[in-house]
Amino acid sequence: MIYLDHNATTPLRPEVFEVMRPFLTERWGNPSSSYAFGSQLKGVIEEARGHVAALIGASGREVVFTGSATESNNTALYAALSADPAKRHIITSAVEHSAVLTHTIFLEKHGYRVTRLPVDREGLLDIAALEAALTPDTAVVSLMWANNETGVLFPVAAIAALCQQRGVRFHCDAVQAVGKLPINLKTLPIDYLSLSAHKLGGPKGVGALFVRKTAPFTAYLHGGHQERGRRGGTENVAGIAGLGHAAALARAELPGYATTVQPLRDRLETELLARIPHAERNGHATQRLPNTTNLTFPGIESEALLLLLDQAGICASAGSACLADSDEPSHVVRAMKPDGTASRQMVRFSLGRENTAADVTAAVCSVVAAVGRLHR
Repeated sequence: MIYLDHNATTPLRPEVFEVMRPFLTERWGNPSSSYAFGSQLKGVIEEARGHVAALIGASGREVVFTGSATESNNTALYAALSADPAKRHIITSAVEHSAVLTHTIFLEKHGYRVTRLPVDREGLLDIAALEAALTPDTAVVSLMWANNETGVLFPVAAIAALCQQRGVRFHCDAVQAVGKLPINLKTLPIDYLSLSAHKLGGPKGVGALFVRKTAPFTAYLHGGHQERGRRGGTENVAGIAGLGHAAALARAELPGYATTVQPLRDRLETELLARIPHAERNGHATQRLPNTTNLTFPGIESEALLLLLDQAGICASAGSACLADSDEPSHVVRAMKPDGTASRQMVRFSLGRENTAADVTAAVCSVVAAVGRLHR
């Protein structure tokens, strides 16, 4: 198998699993217990919190552990909206992850007004459009750092500065950016930022939400006193320890991430564009993640191509894994290119540190052969 779908999930790193193992076997206590067998696990949680905070340039007290990035996104929006119930306007974009888009649809049904900013044909957001959309009624702006389907980057620093200037809370879904790009929240005025363990070599079922110490916060999940009262529920100690170690590894390896992964991505993209007639890239050439390429193959349905690639042992996708069971075309590519069929004829390839030059060679051959077969 050649795995080229790291934006969907990443393999659990062996060293992360070894850190998690004791908390799945002999150290299985409840951190909220008064006796040492359980309470000593509080130190494990705080160590992990410190590693996550260090990766994003935050303090440990600004990190709240959650069950997923989806929960983090929903919690951030809930906190921002709860801070000023009189404000009923939300700004997001047309290309956000479903964890934000679907929640804003839900909020619309409950009386909120949602502005979904467009993007251009390269997936870029116009900061002037955001500025024009802001009103005195705007409660929160929720915009992603890096798009999960195309890898295209939004101008997060400019967005954060504008929101700060206008006194509007800013939530950033940074799930795809964390561990791939440098992030320093000490210098960026972001109020809430979401991340997920399984996107950076950690386990599924655990995420985190950065909440700036000056940002308002209302708990989304109510229960016990866990997470300083900010998220009820017995802590997933193994998952949290895994996220912490994955964050520590990502921080150590971040300086070499792009130089390791981007040349492989570029070669894959260049060879496919050269060898498949009329193929085109979806997304800006440079303002994107170093590991992601999204390509349209005209006349070829995404699902048919992915089926042949699966049979050849190549793992890729037609967009977000969360929407893989949907018959709808990619909402991201459709927003970029609404006048054509590119959204039904695209494939996302997202690489990771584990990929090799041999993987790229095999993938190119398989894609070219599959496209040729489907054309015939």
